[in-house]
Amino acid sequence: MSTTGFITHFLKSTTLDALVRRFLVICLCVLAQISAPATAAELTQLKVERADDSVYLSAVVQFDLTSVVEDALMKGIPMFFVVEADIYLNRWYWTDKRVGSATRTIRLAFQPLTRRWRVNIVTGLINNSAGLRATLNQNYDTLPEALSAVQRLARWKIADSADVEPEVAHQLEFSFALDLSQLPRPFQIGVAGQRDWNISVRQSERLLFPLARPAPAMVDKPRPAAPVTKEADK
Repeated sequence: MSTTGFITHFLKSTTLDALVRRFLVICLCVLAQISAPATAAELTQLKVERADDSVYLSAVVQFDLTSVVEDALMKGIPMFFVVEADIYLNRWYWTDKRVGSATRTIRLAFQPLTRRWRVNIVTGLINNSAGLRATLNQNYDTLPEALSAVQRLARWKIADSADVEPEVAHQLEFSFALDLSQLPRPFQIGVAGQRDWNISVRQSERLLFPLARPAPAMVDKPRPAAPVTKEADK
């Protein structure tokens, strides 16, 4: 059979609509593979509470490390996770006002000599050239234990209590992400755009702080009068 005859037979047996549908299915599959994150991070718990002096945030971010990230950790390359929280006061007459902001950097590293994992928590953003001035350091025997410390935030101060207004709508903007800019320069070039290194989650929450209830006043109870006794007759 000649080439022309083969092409004619193929076009007769396959309609144009079927070819278009197959092409669209292939394109959708390719786009799904490109856009879908390889590491799904999920914010499973989020709580914001206003105390007498501060506003605290507690959260749990669940995710699994990919094999490439874990392999880099085992080779002694630390991973840095950045957590950010901003509180905005909703204003209908103007742009929202930011009344609270906090940033935390969490460093996860493997120590080959001791075969232990180390978690450092630093207030704000860090710069490798400026050194690591951590506010909290903790060692763990296993990676799951260390990863649990990275994923949990407990009573993290994100604002002063006096800066938020009770019974007024506020907006919380929360984000958690693996900071690729802290990786060694060769790694930054190699991992750019790779889904295996995409660990991030963002969420917005509406906040409404209740009025603080005054503490009950302490009232001294009157003491019972001493019983009156009669003097014995002499």
